[in-house]
Amino acid sequence: MKSLLLLLFLAPISLFAQLRDSIYIKTEIFEGVYSEILEQPKWIKYTVLCPEGNAPRKGMDFYTIAGIKTSDAADYINNIYDKGHMAPAADFNCTKEMLYKTFSYVNCVLQNQDLNRVAWRLLETKERVLAKEGKVSVYIKVEFGKDKLPTGATIPTGFYKSITVNGKSTCYYFKNEKPESTDYNKYQCDCNKIK
Repeated sequence: MKSLLLLLFLAPISLFAQLRDSIYIKTEIFEGVYSEILEQPKWIKYTVLCPEGNAPRKGMDFYTIAGIKTSDAADYINNIYDKGHMAPAADFNCTKEMLYKTFSYVNCVLQNQDLNRVAWRLLETKERVLAKEGKVSVYIKVEFGKDKLPTGATIPTGFYKSITVNGKSTCYYFKNEKPESTDYNKYQCDCNKIK
């Protein structure tokens, strides 16, 4: 009887738990806003710290954060989406500990595998090349429509990326689909579109 009463008492609490649309996240390597409703980050900002790091990522996989409802491994099974790092692992591979911090699901987005593995990756490589010359700050804004996976996570429709080097910004926009070109320069856009 006590167990039944306890279940009846706890059930309404869990039924009415509100998912948060904007949770501010700040770590030693990135900051941003995460949406439990979308189960995706809305934006991420970081500064490239390890343009020539070589800490190994072998055996690392994404992990959830206690107290935040995020996407998880089930959202990335049997579809065209990679677990796309927003703050890239290779920009923070000075140490294994720093590298591991990039593997949080609050730093992970459903990103078309053809985008993530070529044009997006090449632009991340450019960030590290630029960071050998000066401070490189990056801001990524994620766009969303209404499409969701059966598992619940919302699929991004596109990504704005602003790369600032010594006060000068260059901006890009990629639809979350297979790019027509691997040349990221073809995706430059007006930085005023990123607000």
